[in-house]
Amino acid sequence: MDPVLMSRLLTTMTLLFHIIFATLGVGVPLFISIAEFIGIRKKDPHYLMMARRWARGFVITVAIGVVTGTAIGLQLSLLWPNFMQVAGNVISLPLFMEVFAFFFEAIFLGIYLYTWDRFKNQMIHWAFSLPVVIGGGMSAVFITTVNAFMNTPEGFTTGQDGFVTINPIQAMLNPATPTKVFHVLASSYVTVAAILATIAAFSLLKKKSSEYHKKALKLTMMATFIFAILTAIAGDMSAKFLAKEQPEKLAAAEWHFQTEEGADLILFGWLNEQDMPVGAIRLPGLLSFLAHGDFSSEVTGLEEIPEDERPPLWIHYMFDLMVSIGMALVLIPLLYLILMKTKKWNEHHKWMLRLIVLGGPLAMLSIEFGWIYAEEGRQPWILRGFMRVEEAATTSPYVDLMFIFFFLLYATLATVGIIVLRKLFRNNPVEVELEKKYPSIEKGDS
Repeated sequence: MDPVLMSRLLTTMTLLFHIIFATLGVGVPLFISIAEFIGIRKKDPHYLMMARRWARGFVITVAIGVVTGTAIGLQLSLLWPNFMQVAGNVISLPLFMEVFAFFFEAIFLGIYLYTWDRFKNQMIHWAFSLPVVIGGGMSAVFITTVNAFMNTPEGFTTGQDGFVTINPIQAMLNPATPTKVFHVLASSYVTVAAILATIAAFSLLKKKSSEYHKKALKLTMMATFIFAILTAIAGDMSAKFLAKEQPEKLAAAEWHFQTEEGADLILFGWLNEQDMPVGAIRLPGLLSFLAHGDFSSEVTGLEEIPEDERPPLWIHYMFDLMVSIGMALVLIPLLYLILMKTKKWNEHHKWMLRLIVLGGPLAMLSIEFGWIYAEEGRQPWILRGFMRVEEAATTSPYVDLMFIFFFLLYATLATVGIIVLRKLFRNNPVEVELEKKYPSIEKGDS
């Protein structure tokens, strides 16, 4: 089979699998830290137990993430040797810093896990969670700068032997970095909040009287709403960045073919044989506002982009799915918070809980759709303006065998991870653990 196609498929499979654990690695530490802090301040064992159980599950996802992260590093050299030969000297610093941030996170995670109940002042133990939060966040920041560099490469000059006069700091702080970092962090936090809310809501559907899960749901739904708003702001900033720096990506996502003022935002629909949108919802002038903050501004169309440099038009569906789920992640927690504040309706009604249960999987799907949109929207470039994907790929005829090997590896990791997590929590219900750890809690509260 075509080694370029197989290299793309293998990289796609690896990143789609790894991004699940990378997202959890960024977001879960924040909620562990928040839960323990609230538990200490309020002297509430329920929140302390949240921190304990979330940290326990987090260790399993970290272990799997280490394997998939290592696979990505290996595949960069094996599948994209020409890219690494050209850009390796530029991206080596952020890649090293990402590994350093991970080890920083892992060291303090170990300290955090093994020092529970070791300090008379509980805030000392809580303080050990902060480096874990920082390490997870910085790991995302450094790896995101690499992706940003691939979209807006800077920090070098070109010579006969490739990139010369390299400034790795300038390369890391390229024009795409601010918006991408903001978007990655905000979307990671909202996704993890939604996943934890899903777990709490699912548990409440089975046992409505659980005070522990009610508190967990309240905390995570409030966080989902806050970070969903921040993600929407990040999305707006990203659109304005694309309009300026990567107009072809925005135009392809919105099926915007002709440069015009007062451009409509196109939602949903499909393309006919003449590549014209059919069955779409048009929002007058909104694309212009999204791109430039002005309903009458001019937006660059695909007609100004050479045909061989245009991204695939199917990324429109990825963009729509990502945005639609993002809107749902604002509306679902907003409805929950309204019900909670008004006291006229029950925020723990089964239909509300079912909506919340959907939020976690949808949030993770939004992460996947967003990543596909971001990467396919850069096509045909692996390094925009400098190197195409087919120029970067290996010519080895054995990539298909690698694909099979890594597929089996990821299937095994997923299966083992699910089994271990089920054993870890299903065989150790929170009610039993609360009663053992904090016997003073009334049984009705747990």
